[in-house]
Amino acid sequence: MRIQVGKDIIEIKTPSFSGKLVAIGIAAFLGLIAAGGSFYTIEVEEAGVVLRFGKHVETVPPGLHFKLPFGIDQVYTVPIARQLKQEFGFSTPGATNPNQWSGRAENELERNMVTGDLNSVLVDWVIQYRVTEPEKYLFKVRDADATLRHASESVMRQVVGDRTVDEVITIGRQEIENESNQRLKELVTLYNLGITIDQVQLKDVDPPVPVQASFNEVNNAQQEKEKSINIANGDYNRAVPKASGDAQRMISEAEGYATQRINEAEGDAARFTALFTEYQKASDVTRRRIYLETLEEVIPRLGGMVVMDEGANQVLPFLPLNQIAPAPVVAPTRAPNPAPANR
Repeated sequence: MRIQVGKDIIEIKTPSFSGKLVAIGIAAFLGLIAAGGSFYTIEVEEAGVVLRFGKHVETVPPGLHFKLPFGIDQVYTVPIARQLKQEFGFSTPGATNPNQWSGRAENELERNMVTGDLNSVLVDWVIQYRVTEPEKYLFKVRDADATLRHASESVMRQVVGDRTVDEVITIGRQEIENESNQRLKELVTLYNLGITIDQVQLKDVDPPVPVQASFNEVNNAQQEKEKSINIANGDYNRAVPKASGDAQRMISEAEGYATQRINEAEGDAARFTALFTEYQKASDVTRRRIYLETLEEVIPRLGGMVVMDEGANQVLPFLPLNQIAPAPVVAPTRAPNPAPANR
């Protein structure tokens, strides 16, 4: 290098290896950049979808991985082991999923529906899902989460529109959840969203605000009706078994009494038959014994008794000895000593 100072020319010699140093520095700098951008980490609940020049080449599991630097390889992370959810008609504050709800104004539009009997109803529901095929989730549709929201709202409006307002609010909730779940699964498969639907759950199902008071009164009346029916059924269930038990007891007592009378009659008949047999063997002795036994049984029952001989002309009163009290026993007194006789 030559530098002119006044009339003099000064020649400065530069080292020949300066160009090499610059090249080495640039190469080192580029190497650091390449090293820093060639390694990446996939979290535990995620999967990494790797694109090379915009074409999908592989899907990597959680852990530390290598990729080509300078934008040759691009990696998109997708949560595959985490259960996600979307809320319709309401929103949970502090949600980490940006697709969980769509906004206050949009929520009011989502929850307003028309039933099959042309009544208005407010429906809040939640869907729970998981990303099972990251490639389809990223590349088959433009926005899988937004498509899922539209599909879920369409299915719910269709299912609610096939039922009456009473079914939607009261008895048809479980059936609505099951049918919505099945139809949404079919749409997700048809659209190739790479998503698996786990559950569709109804939250609050209410009539419109202007008629909520009247609807609550009707609902209370229905509950009172059910309560009265349950009380009546309880009284019926208590009274009928008791009456049946009493009837069965009376029948059992009557049957027992009939059996007793039959046994007594059979015993009397058997006794009479045995007595008649003995009577045939010795009629005089048996007749006298029967006569005496009958008198032993009858006479104590009589009050006053008169005993008469068959040929007597006078009535002989029978002294009621059993009514005469025994005389008290008096201890004998000692007699005084007799006076001595004069001799």
